[in-house]
Amino acid sequence: MWKEKYRIGVELIDTQHQELFKRVSDFLQSVQEKGDWEEKTAAVRETLEFMQNYVVEHFNDEEEYQREINYPGYEEHKEIHTRFRAMINGYAERFEAEGFTQELVQEFGGKLMTWLIMHVAATDQKIGAWVKEQGGGSQ
Repeated sequence: MWKEKYRIGVELIDTQHQELFKRVSDFLQSVQEKGDWEEKTAAVRETLEFMQNYVVEHFNDEEEYQREINYPGYEEHKEIHTRFRAMINGYAERFEAEGFTQELVQEFGGKLMTWLIMHVAATDQKIGAWVKEQGGGSQ
């Protein structure tokens, strides 16, 4: 799922993006495989916990980098991150209330994948493009 075209040219952020893609890809694969639903539920719990924790670290690193380079889209980008965290927490609440139904798990997986691709392939690319416009290179 990770593609080289997703690189923004900042090593820490690119490495974190690769980890995010790997985790989401592994999650989707485990949910789509045949097998015990309890095992799939464990994968959902693990992915949900990972997203709740790792994305906080990643978003903090990404936002810190944006502040360091005086990125003009910082506030808007930070708001996008805030909405994603709220979405993840919303799914955590729904799983708690509704259980790990197949429909909800599939919805969660689809939202994760869509958001990740759109965010990294579009929104985060603007950071790399802006750095290049300023004459900067890989960090």
